[in-house]
Amino acid sequence: MKITVAGVGYVGLSLAVLLAQNHEVTAITTTDAKAEKLNKFISPIQDDEIERFFKEANAGERSLNLHTTTDKASAYGNAELVIIATPTNYDDEHHFFDTSAVEDAIEWTLKVNPDVLMVIKSTIPVGYTESVKKKYGINNIIFSPEFLRESKALYDNLHPSRIVVGAEDDQREQAEMFADLLLEGAKTEEKRAGQQPQDIKTLITHPTEAEAIKLFANSYLAVRVAYFNELDTYAQSVGLNAQEIIDGVCMDPRIGSHYNNPSFGYGGYCLPKDTKQLLANYTGIPQVMISAVVDANNVRKQFVADEITSKHPLKVGVYRLTMKSHSDNFRASAIQGVMQKIREKDIPIIIYEPTLEDGSDFSGFTVVNDLEKFKAESDVILANRFDEDVLGDVEEKVYTRDLFRRD
Repeated sequence: MKITVAGVGYVGLSLAVLLAQNHEVTAITTTDAKAEKLNKFISPIQDDEIERFFKEANAGERSLNLHTTTDKASAYGNAELVIIATPTNYDDEHHFFDTSAVEDAIEWTLKVNPDVLMVIKSTIPVGYTESVKKKYGINNIIFSPEFLRESKALYDNLHPSRIVVGAEDDQREQAEMFADLLLEGAKTEEKRAGQQPQDIKTLITHPTEAEAIKLFANSYLAVRVAYFNELDTYAQSVGLNAQEIIDGVCMDPRIGSHYNNPSFGYGGYCLPKDTKQLLANYTGIPQVMISAVVDANNVRKQFVADEITSKHPLKVGVYRLTMKSHSDNFRASAIQGVMQKIREKDIPIIIYEPTLEDGSDFSGFTVVNDLEKFKAESDVILANRFDEDVLGDVEEKVYTRDLFRRD
């Protein structure tokens, strides 16, 4: 099958690689430079499995039928299936996802290949699929939410926790076909690795329910992050051992010991924007918890900032802008919110972030990638995730809530 994937972020690229094991996949990007890199199997994002697949493809050890282009007309026009995985950033002014990139992909497809099946993988507001079907007068579009972790996107596509596809009753055959494509990609790698087939749960539901599943799932994860952060805030405030409390709470099997490591707040591609979008969808509907989880994230950042400023540092060092270990993404990372609140107290801040150029400016803060200079100049080092190899010799300077030394 000829498949076109619009978007080469972690969702689009991981899907393109997954499907290129068995199909002819064309990925669309907006820049020639990125297309050139991808056509040489050089990943623009940090993802261990994508990098492994690309390394094996370059060595001739793996077959990946993947081509990347900026030519939209050709890519959409030749497709037998179009997957839309373009970004949908949250617009704080209008309280809605910016879906313009999704609509651009839909409009291009309708222009050059109007009857092909389109699958939206981008995160969208509840009711969006129905709205675009009415807007464009079409019925050849369905929605399938992604449940991928940053820097582990291909791994999560190869080992999915579940597959959800949202389609109308008369589109069920198309929905099952798409679910089978995802299952096929996962099972191809299992066979290659000599593993037993996974028991992967699949749910075919209506598009609006599928959209709600995505937003409610991520909002629950945000609730869990906020809960353990507020537990940690309480423990710090009254002088208790937060790690022991968390260990005891999580011994209950109904709670479990996952997703319980304190942080400076939830951040990244999904949780901040998805919780805000869900809250916007609640307009006119009674709720308390969704508002609370959105507010809790800001409260946590303020608490962390207050803890730092109470130490009266002459200069604060920020060790990595990234949200997680082994990641190169720092979009909407919580530590940036903490930095802005510290800046309000007129305390100088420097950043150690090796993915940025030494001496460059990031949001008004100076990047210092000479590690020894960074350590020496910082009175307090703010680290959302602690790296023993890098920070072990200055641990007394480090403020972190990374109690379990894991994401």
